[in-house]
Amino acid sequence: MRVSLKSTMALALAAGAAGLAGCASTSSSGNSLPSAGFVGSEQEVGEKYIIGPLDELTVFVWRNEELGAKVQVRPDGRITTPLITDMVAVGKTPAQLSEDITKVLTQYISEPRVSVMVDKFEGTFSQQIRIVGATEKPASLPYRANMTLLDAMIAVGGLSEFAAGDRARLVRQDKVSGSQKEYDLKISRLIKRGDTSANVRLEPGDVIIIPETMF
Repeated sequence: MRVSLKSTMALALAAGAAGLAGCASTSSSGNSLPSAGFVGSEQEVGEKYIIGPLDELTVFVWRNEELGAKVQVRPDGRITTPLITDMVAVGKTPAQLSEDITKVLTQYISEPRVSVMVDKFEGTFSQQIRIVGATEKPASLPYRANMTLLDAMIAVGGLSEFAAGDRARLVRQDKVSGSQKEYDLKISRLIKRGDTSANVRLEPGDVIIIPETMF
């Protein structure tokens, strides 16, 4: 039985369409996040800031300014100030680091009063928002309170020319179970159409993955 060329092409196209549909269905997690809108009605306080590598700090010691310093946290997570060598700073809040410095300085001065201020922040990896894939400049961004998907996309310059923004995914660590969950993102709808329902609130440690279009 002969099969015409036209019939063969039709079957091939049908098979290709079915394959693409299968790919499209597997790219979606079926999970979505509540909309954050464009402008939040209320500003919420974020989690306490945790000092990370390469953060720039000011250590101030009241009435003993010579014991303070402007320092950058080294890649190994430590800092050095007058009278203090290689103190661990990473993983602590500014208040916790102040307490640790105070304990050491009590060996040298009476009742030291120490303040630690973060001048330039990078944060720990667990606090950063990482954006990878088809964007103008993949990056790790320091998280800030009330940060949304729109804020993150502005920071990385938007989508690349061949990005499949509406097939993007957000990977988030569930704090209760410790497992990772994936959520669908509609970044093209957000950026190109101005659809406020596609804007979502981000959390520290979120990873945004943006695939390229198949065409």
